[in-house]
Amino acid sequence: MADKRDYYEVLGISKTATDAEIKKAYHAMVKKYHPDLHPDDKNAEEKMKEVNEAYDVLSDSDKRARYDRAGFAGVDPSYGAGAGGPGGFGGFGGTGFGDIGDIFSDIFGSMGGFGGFGTRTAQSQNAPRKGDDIRTDVRISFMEACRGVDVSIRVNRLEKCPQCHGTGGKNGAAPETCPDCRGSGVQRVTQRLGGAVFQTQRACQRCGGKGTIIREACPACMGSGTVRKPFSTKISIPKGVDNGNTNRITGEGDCGVNGGRNGDIIVRINVTPHEYFEREGNDIYSEVTISYLQAALGDEITVPTIDGGESFKIPAGTQNGTVFVLKNKGVNRPYSSFRGDHHFAVKVEVPRNLNRKQAELLRAFDESLDDRNRADKKKFSDWFR
Repeated sequence: MADKRDYYEVLGISKTATDAEIKKAYHAMVKKYHPDLHPDDKNAEEKMKEVNEAYDVLSDSDKRARYDRAGFAGVDPSYGAGAGGPGGFGGFGGTGFGDIGDIFSDIFGSMGGFGGFGTRTAQSQNAPRKGDDIRTDVRISFMEACRGVDVSIRVNRLEKCPQCHGTGGKNGAAPETCPDCRGSGVQRVTQRLGGAVFQTQRACQRCGGKGTIIREACPACMGSGTVRKPFSTKISIPKGVDNGNTNRITGEGDCGVNGGRNGDIIVRINVTPHEYFEREGNDIYSEVTISYLQAALGDEITVPTIDGGESFKIPAGTQNGTVFVLKNKGVNRPYSSFRGDHHFAVKVEVPRNLNRKQAELLRAFDESLDDRNRADKKKFSDWFR
């Protein structure tokens, strides 16, 4: 026993470690030293024996107490540690099956655990799967978004290899049953831990869980059965689409796997802003500049809309910033007869660069006005008084 290391040191824990800390440390050591997980480590089995022995003692409250009092002598078989000895790779002593199950669940969970993996691996590998969707962008003008437009798109997509017709084999040769797993897609792996032996299943390493192999790969697709090729098509963008909307082209994406349907092409629409119009939902907003005289006396003006010029009569006395609405002159809702409105704000242009005569006339005109002509100013004067 002179060559033995302290059990606490073996597990890398302190002497005040709790049961949960001991179990956690043991799980970590199993991952680190288990021979099945580290087949190239010649010392893995000896290290694992040491770890098992330490855990067997420290996980048992009675053995741990004797070890804390008398060291290795306290847990020697002659002191009642059990016929199997205090550990070693051949026995777990007080280690319960629940502990082993937890450890294997942690370590071998990716292999499918204890059963349940079965031939479903090959079945799932060979089940029909939908091809991937392809995402692309297209840019259109503001007016094209309002009126609708046909656009061409070009993408690179996966298609069945024309040389092997999707089999992946040279000259179209069909895949063969994997000789290692005999088509099941799984391999049984024996795991030994302590005195117990467990059989787990994992995906066949030769066929990757497919259950089939390709003897000689197609040189055009390198055995994948697919090649990436350019694809062009034309789509109709409906009137009323907005920036960020998408258009889905069903069945024109990457080809499916194992007979699955093709993916889709998802086209994101980017709309270039307009220099004159602004859009909120299905409504259009704009500004219309009128003269001082038109605002004062009223006038019939032409309002630019997405459909062209629209005649509108400005009433006399229109103030700067007044908003008028043209009903049903906004943007259509896609695939609908509903249409928004056009809102336009009046911007009264104040005359600039007046000559002397113009200034005198304007001053004389202003002096001729009274409170009836200046309703807002009169309201302010009344409030101030």
